[in-house]
Amino acid sequence: MTRICADLRLVSMLAALALVLAGCSSKPPHKEPDHSSRYTIAQDHGPVQDVDVSDVTDAVPRYEAPRTAGNKSPYTVWGKQYRVMAVSDADGYVQEGIASWYGKKFHGHKTSNGEVYDMYKMTAAHKSLPLPSYARVTNLDNGRSVVVRVNDRGPFHGNRLIDLSWAAAKKLDFLDKGTARVEVAAITVTQDGAMTLAGRPWLPAGAVAAVSDSVPSRPVDESAIVEDQAPPLEGSALFVQLGSFSQAAPARQLEQAVRERTGKPVRVREITTASGEFHRVQVGPFVDAADAERALELLASEGFRQALVLTDQH
Repeated sequence: MTRICADLRLVSMLAALALVLAGCSSKPPHKEPDHSSRYTIAQDHGPVQDVDVSDVTDAVPRYEAPRTAGNKSPYTVWGKQYRVMAVSDADGYVQEGIASWYGKKFHGHKTSNGEVYDMYKMTAAHKSLPLPSYARVTNLDNGRSVVVRVNDRGPFHGNRLIDLSWAAAKKLDFLDKGTARVEVAAITVTQDGAMTLAGRPWLPAGAVAAVSDSVPSRPVDESAIVEDQAPPLEGSALFVQLGSFSQAAPARQLEQAVRERTGKPVRVREITTASGEFHRVQVGPFVDAADAERALELLASEGFRQALVLTDQH
């Protein structure tokens, strides 16, 4: 009888243990992190391994009609209202401010106009330029410039003016710093292909303007060059223009950078147009188009890619 009772107690204990184990197995499984949100990376960064962007070319401006997506105006982000510029207002837009960049966190996700963001392409986000549009962005600390296609909205942090793709920021050499002082100049392309940069006629890098018949045929007297300035010539001459700025400071910075890195004669020429006063950074003069083209190649190898050959007054 005692043995029977002991067996019954053992059976009861085993049954109780089975209930406990069953209760444990009925608990909900451990939940994995929710990866259904738009951005699964909390902290933005570039690619894990460095990528060579020397072969990544600037965006090529072309006529594109504004899209419905991304151009709602006004629109509100974090309680602040913003307005999108009309195409006519964007023509002539030029502004200085702070640029930042965005990378892996947003790579592969949709931009404001519905395209897919690729951090290895020359693109940018801007709060008010029409989508899509184009702009030349110049790093005011080193004189480097890139042409980007604006296809996204932002940045909405502090007083930042433009958010550049990782590749564009690398070309402007401010990835490590995170931000840079820049000039943003809108590029407008009409249906017939005519282009303006900040409201002024413009040709993209590599395009050569018509050479005037008044270009002097005699060789340049290099002994007349004083402090890397061009020798005096009457009438028109052939120059390579690297940029045109609304303010003198960035033009002087670019002038100094070109002189230090190439040793070429360079000047800043101030002109007044219907759009205001501008400061043109020009290398030269050159005897003929072949000399100017060689200078273009040299300048491009040193990182000065936004250049064009033009005929200008000395």
